[in-house]
Amino acid sequence: MSLKSGLASFFLLQFGSLSSSTSTSTAVRRCNFGHLRPVPPSKRAFTCLATSSPQSAEKVKISGGGRCNVTNGHCPDTKILAEHYPRGHRELRGSFFNTHGPGDTMSWFTDHGVALKIEEDGRVFPITNNSSSIVDCLLSEARERGGKTVTSVSAGVQGKFILKVEKRSVEFLEYLEADYLLIASGGSRQGYDLAVQLGHSIVDGVPSLFTFKIKDPLLSELSGCLDAALLMVDFVPDLHIEDMKSILSQQKQKFAKQKVLNSCPSEFGIVKRFWKYMLDREGQYKDEFVTAGGVPLSEISLKTMESKIRPNLFFAGEVLNVDGVTGGFNFQNAWSGGYIAGTTIGELAAKAVC
Repeated sequence: MSLKSGLASFFLLQFGSLSSSTSTSTAVRRCNFGHLRPVPPSKRAFTCLATSSPQSAEKVKISGGGRCNVTNGHCPDTKILAEHYPRGHRELRGSFFNTHGPGDTMSWFTDHGVALKIEEDGRVFPITNNSSSIVDCLLSEARERGGKTVTSVSAGVQGKFILKVEKRSVEFLEYLEADYLLIASGGSRQGYDLAVQLGHSIVDGVPSLFTFKIKDPLLSELSGCLDAALLMVDFVPDLHIEDMKSILSQQKQKFAKQKVLNSCPSEFGIVKRFWKYMLDREGQYKDEFVTAGGVPLSEISLKTMESKIRPNLFFAGEVLNVDGVTGGFNFQNAWSGGYIAGTTIGELAAKAVC
């Protein structure tokens, strides 16, 4: 095992796959948008992207019904764009999207050989209508920058970060010392735990955009559609919302030692198996595209994406307590945050060798 360091070294950290949510794919994506300012090769030991997922970009593959909704092309006004984020709209009204917005995202992909199209509702897709066009582009860029498989991260001395890196197989490991760490782990539990380990708090994660499987041919054609209409499904139509709150409160007091999963109020008239399905969904966040919750925006600077708690620690994407409505907005949050973080890291690295 060896311990390596570099003046301009930084890592993009990615955990898990689809089951851990932004976002294994977002980790790969963000590195590509993160711009590392030129630093003489002799002055730096390494600069690399790190991933611990064998299925990189899995979430990109399934987004937009398998076509990948890259961003939204109908929001040139950044203030209007920010309104599409239920969590984060106030904070994102500043310079965030001015630094790197939808237009920049589309230009980046076009410059890297991916032709895009804007559909009537503003959603942007590759003209191939296949998410593989986006995935292949991102992974190609990642490979050019030298990917490494990171199995764990810990705090080092003098503000450094120690990363355990797998080399070809789990039987060969080395430890790397990084000056900068960008966590882009989506809604994964591992990413949250790492953030807490490094001094941050976490807003508990909940599903934001997720699949709901209904076998109905009349609804199948609506897959991936975006509309201003709101579809609400009421499974207890005979109860008023306040009555439901009262019932749930009484249930909690009456069965305080029971898990909610095993304590369905009889007043709801819901089959227990369906109650469990709604709460557990066959494994938390299994099919969720976007998770709300994560590191509070108050704990980072959106101008740099750097932690206010620990220097040289950065966050981007779904690991933050930001979520957008459907239509390409969640990916745009990832692109913008990753670009800002990567640019900041590059500037800091360049100054360090001057």
